[in-house]
This record gives sequence, structure tokens and C-alpha cells, in this order.
Amino acid sequence: MKRTLPLALYGAATGLLAPFAPAMLRGRARRGKEDLDRLGERLGRPGVPRPPGPLVWLHGVSVGETTSLLPLVAALRARRPGLILLVTSGTVTAARLLTARLPKGVIHQFAPVDTPSAARRFLDHWQPALAVFVESEIWPNLILAAKARGTRLALLSARMTEASATRWARWPASARALIGAIDLILPQDTATEARIRRLGGVPGPGLNLKLVGEPLPADDAELGRMRAAIAGRKVVLAASTHPGEERPIAEAVRRAAPDALLVIVPRHPDRGADLARELGAARRSAGEAPDGPVYLADTLGELGLFFRLAEVVVMGGAFVPGIGGHNPLEPARIGRPILTGPHAFNAADAYADLFAHAAAIEAADMAALERHVRGLLAYPAIARRMGEAALAYAHRQGAALDEALARLEPLLPA
Repeated sequence: MKRTLPLALYGAATGLLAPFAPAMLRGRARRGKEDLDRLGERLGRPGVPRPPGPLVWLHGVSVGETTSLLPLVAALRARRPGLILLVTSGTVTAARLLTARLPKGVIHQFAPVDTPSAARRFLDHWQPALAVFVESEIWPNLILAAKARGTRLALLSARMTEASATRWARWPASARALIGAIDLILPQDTATEARIRRLGGVPGPGLNLKLVGEPLPADDAELGRMRAAIAGRKVVLAASTHPGEERPIAEAVRRAAPDALLVIVPRHPDRGADLARELGAARRSAGEAPDGPVYLADTLGELGLFFRLAEVVVMGGAFVPGIGGHNPLEPARIGRPILTGPHAFNAADAYADLFAHAAAIEAADMAALERHVRGLLAYPAIARRMGEAALAYAHRQGAALDEALARLEPLLPA
């Protein structure tokens, strides 16, 4: 495929920067943002041999995107057991989660940086017949190099913000070339669909993989131990929180229910030590007991445990601007009432449906959050009905996975 001038310049610029990539990655590793022992994978150097046979590559950058791939991975394993499945991610946290939750035999690697040399090494080794990207992962060098080799390309749960669409509109021919290289685009919401069409793409029907999946797992023995430690206290869970949210949420919950236990699960567990000092909270990662007003669950892969313990779930990422909120289907699959903030634009369609079915409530500010927490704890029958409505909504989303598989089928290797 002939590159437009902006795409050619991008390829040249990233090629010139490629010699500096190792030092950049080592610096990120010192800050805990890369796995020092696996930096070669980020440069396109494989960490394991490639098994013989047709290979499908699936990629999600961080925890939310990679988690949304798990039902698709499981379905492909069941329907096409002869396929080799490679799943890549871009963050250390996502890699740890995938290591724990990928089925046996599925390969995990870190995704390569988008330089021509890293893309070439990665594709030379893995030779994918189909590449499936999730959400907003459009890397020009990787996509165009894969297309040139005959790899089929799919973008599922596609998400494009208005700011991204405006940027791409400055280079319309380049946008059309990249979008046109992708064989299948399934947008996750109507706004993204309109933006892709505006840039010359032809998206298929809507699909949001984050709405699909099984409930997050929990260890039954640990659930029993935690219930004993909590000793009958009511539990409010603040899940996937970000800087600027924890203290206001803690103060709102304290005012609403002074005797309740607030469990905070930060989106990035490495913030645990700082948050514990700021909030005077006990830390799960340090083996401390939940005997104060705030318990900091700064561990990985335990959200399923704390969703089951909670009477009320407050979804983070939506009480400060710019993040967009997190997946409400995770608490919905466990039948919990959901509170969110005013900035949940990443899951706007899902939240609109949940609001319409009285399964979730938007708290416009911390005073509203305090009021809703107090009401749901005081009237457990209302909280239970909200949770039942959320669970029923989650069950109705299963058809989305069948739709994704049907659309992918023509792209899969024979």
C-alpha cells in the first residue's frame, strides 16, 4: 500500500527515533511502567518461539481492553481449537492480569513499540493471519506493515473521541488510508460510528466487548474470610479510582454512613502506599485487616471479591474530568447497584441504558453521592432491585459476542 506523505513522514520519524527506544523503555522500567526482563518484546524481539500453524493476534493496550478480550479468546478457543492465539498488551498491570486469566496454551507478549524495525521483527516472527485490535489502537507502522503482508485486520469496540477525529481530519487522505486498511470495524457507540464515517470509513454494526463476559472471579475461601473480618458492617466499594477521587469519595461516604466500611480499589495499585498515608487506610497488600473506616485494596485481580462484598458500588474514573469512567458491566454481572459520576463518557451508551432500567444512578457531585449512598444503605430493598436490574441488563448483552464471532468468521484463516 502506497503511503501518503504524512504517513511516510511518520514512518521516517519513528525510524529515526528507533535507536533511542531501548533507553526510553529502560527509563520507563525504572518507574515501574515496563517489565525490565521483557523489554525485548517491546522492541519486537519475541520472548517465546512461534508454534506451527495459523495464528490470530489479539491486542488491547491496558486492563480494560485486555479484559474485554477474554470472552472472545475463550470463544475462539472453543470454536477453533486449531488456531494459535497470541494476545498482546501494552501495560505491566494488563500483563499481570493476562498471565493469571488467559487459558492454557494462549501466548502473551508485550506489544511492540510502533517503529518500523520493531513492527518488522514482530511480524516476521509471529506471521499473524488475522490481527484484532480493541478500542482506539491504531498504530500506523504496525497496521500498514501487517496489511502489506496480507494480514487481515479488525478493529472491535472501536472508540474515537471528537478530539481524535478532528486531528485525523487534518490529514484526510492518511485517515482514509489507515481506516481503509482495516477489513472490519465495529464501533462501540453511535458517536464513534459517525466519526469513522466522516473520515471515510465504512463501519459495521455496533459492538462493545466490555458489555460481554462472565462475572469476575473470586476465591470462595477468601470471600468467607473477608466477611468474617468485616463482621457485619455495610460495605461501599469505590472501584477503579483515580487521583483526585479517593479523598472526596471517602469524605462523602463517611458523612453518609459513618459506621460503613469503604473499600477503595485504585485503578493503579502502585498508588497504594501514597493513598494509605493520605487516607490513613489499612492496606490489603501489607496484610492489614479491614478494621478502620477505609480499607485500601491495592492488589491486582481481586475486584470480583470486593464486588461480592459490597452493598453499593461507586465506579471511579467519572468524578474527575478527562478519564471517562470505567466498565459498569463488571458490577452489573454480580448484581450490584451502581453509582457513577458526571464524566463517564467512555461508556455513555451503556450507562444510558442502565439509567433507563433503574440499574445505575449518576451522582452529579459529592453531595449527590453522599445522598445516594445514604439512601441505598438505608433502603436495602431498593438497592437489591437496582442490582437485579443491572444483572438482567448484563445477561442481555451476551448476543454481542455471537455477533463479533459471526463478523470475524470470514477473516479467520481456513
